[in-house]
Amino acid sequence: MRLRLIYKGFLTYGAARPLGKVVAAFLCLVSPVMAAEPVTVLALGDSLTQGYGLPEQDGLVPQMRKWLEEQGVEAELINAGVSGDTTAGGAARVEWSLTPEVDAMIVTLGGNDLLRGIDPAVSRRNLESILRIAQANEVEVLLVGLSAPGNYGAEYKSSFDAIYPELSEAYGAFYAPDFFAGLGGGDPAALQQWFQADGIHPNAEGVARIVEGLGPHLRALIEAAQAE
Repeated sequence: MRLRLIYKGFLTYGAARPLGKVVAAFLCLVSPVMAAEPVTVLALGDSLTQGYGLPEQDGLVPQMRKWLEEQGVEAELINAGVSGDTTAGGAARVEWSLTPEVDAMIVTLGGNDLLRGIDPAVSRRNLESILRIAQANEVEVLLVGLSAPGNYGAEYKSSFDAIYPELSEAYGAFYAPDFFAGLGGGDPAALQQWFQADGIHPNAEGVARIVEGLGPHLRALIEAAQAE
């Protein structure tokens, strides 16, 4: 990540040797010190990232910002969620979205591919393209997985579900297995309390629970970007 120079020392090695101990100690205090700037994270996604149907402050990215602040983590989050976007849309815009200040990226795409029944091989190619571009830009990535429903058949589900863990391993990306993990499992009918009326997009409380589930993965991403 980018670093800010607070003070630049000017002495070469050994220059303090003839000085008294007090002066030498002072010079140590004003030696080069580097302070890390907050990490800038791009949240590349669809309506789940964009915050569809919610007041701005209740969307995924604002709630993530709040969670990070509560954890004492300094980071700037950019909401790059586009409602209706597919993995193809994300692949088409990722390169110009990764502006120079971006240190890390969360990728939450694939939901609209599932809704449209797009061939998992196509979704895989698109996500791989995103990861390649991120790698070329030396940007750390958190790839957030989704699970396909069973109505497309077992072969479709198996092929789609394998995309996220396999690509994250291949490209050394951080991996969160399930976007909705924070909502818990159990009876699907009981989970509807965390969704809006359309049954697809989470409500404000649902987003809060999703953020709790994704938060530790996001924190690990940021810490890795800070270490670079």
